[in-house]
Amino acid sequence: MKAFVINKYGKDEQLYLTDIPEPSLGEDEVLVEVHAAGLNQLDSKIKSGAFKLILSYKLPLVLGHDVAGVVVKVGSQVSRFKVGDEVYARPADYHIGTFAEYLAVNEKDLARKPKKLTMDEAGSLPLVALTAWQALVEFGKLKQGEKVFIQAGSGGVGIIAIQLAKYLGATVATTAGSGSFELLKQLGADVLIDYKTQDFESVLKDYDLVINSQDTRTLEKSLNIVKAGGKVISISGPPTPELAKSIESSRIMRFVLSLISFGIRRKAKKRGVVYEFLFMRASGRQLEEITKLVESGVIKTVLDRVFTFEQTNEALAYLEKGRAKGKVVVNIK
Repeated sequence: MKAFVINKYGKDEQLYLTDIPEPSLGEDEVLVEVHAAGLNQLDSKIKSGAFKLILSYKLPLVLGHDVAGVVVKVGSQVSRFKVGDEVYARPADYHIGTFAEYLAVNEKDLARKPKKLTMDEAGSLPLVALTAWQALVEFGKLKQGEKVFIQAGSGGVGIIAIQLAKYLGATVATTAGSGSFELLKQLGADVLIDYKTQDFESVLKDYDLVINSQDTRTLEKSLNIVKAGGKVISISGPPTPELAKSIESSRIMRFVLSLISFGIRRKAKKRGVVYEFLFMRASGRQLEEITKLVESGVIKTVLDRVFTFEQTNEALAYLEKGRAKGKVVVNIK
């Protein structure tokens, strides 16, 4: 089958289109013919080597963390899916590889594609929707009447998180360029802050929850707008020792992550704020809940651009510019 691979880590490395063997199928896995694959900053970070201490992938590696497609084969122990089902998923770490014609996905990480979405739309959704769900519902435990600040509202995670937070009954603040304001208002944002001309720290006060996706300076400022007992959940770092535990990493790695996150954890504790790092995980069960919200019209997808499979390098380069409003997708079939 055709697939785009990286042969070594590097920020400026290209993906190479090549022929590789079709995936072998485990007894609890489903073989998916890939129709669309969403692109995420995680793909770029793995390519650059930023996560090689945490995720020790073997090279050459097929990138890609979002898939929508059709089941073409099932393992002997698979009970929930059959050949011909339209599905989508964020495959688990160490089982990624959606920039390819076929992918084996564990049954527990898979869900049926929302019927109202095209393959491109469905392929844009799993990683960002699961990130939003885990940040707001699982980690953040966001409740009706609370206030949440979601940074970078026009990004992939931000667009879904705004809609989910509004559905949960929260007041939603976000940052974006003014050109995105109308879209974000339609999605449910209540407080819009132009990151080019305004400082969110001078606008927001006594928030219950912050979803941080920006740099360390922005994270530190976020601590100042959260009330005592509130939470700051970061999807961009620094990672904490709890991450090393969750991925069953070594004691040395736990120690390293403890050092890396010590400063921000200390500042959060001093302010009476909880700091947590979220490295989202695959979950077919949570995707099924997200499917219900899509089908009922609560969550809408926003696509910025769709590239052809042959344009995967151009798609990743476009994503890395950081200007996309919504998701970037590669159409494979």
